[in-house]
Amino acid sequence: MEKDKHIGLRIDAETHKKLKSLAEFDGRSMNGEILYLIRQAIAQHEHKHGELK
Repeated sequence: MEKDKHIGLRIDAETHKKLKSLAEFDGRSMNGEILYLIRQAIAQHEHKHGELK
């Protein structure tokens, strides 16, 4: 089984603050919110352009 990957992310303070608020509103951790948003972006892209490999 492949292990989870780690990504370092640099964001400005204002974006961090808003992301934290969004995550709390949705009842997610910041990590969970970021994964949710990435998966949403992938799903939208695949819906429009086909499955990514």
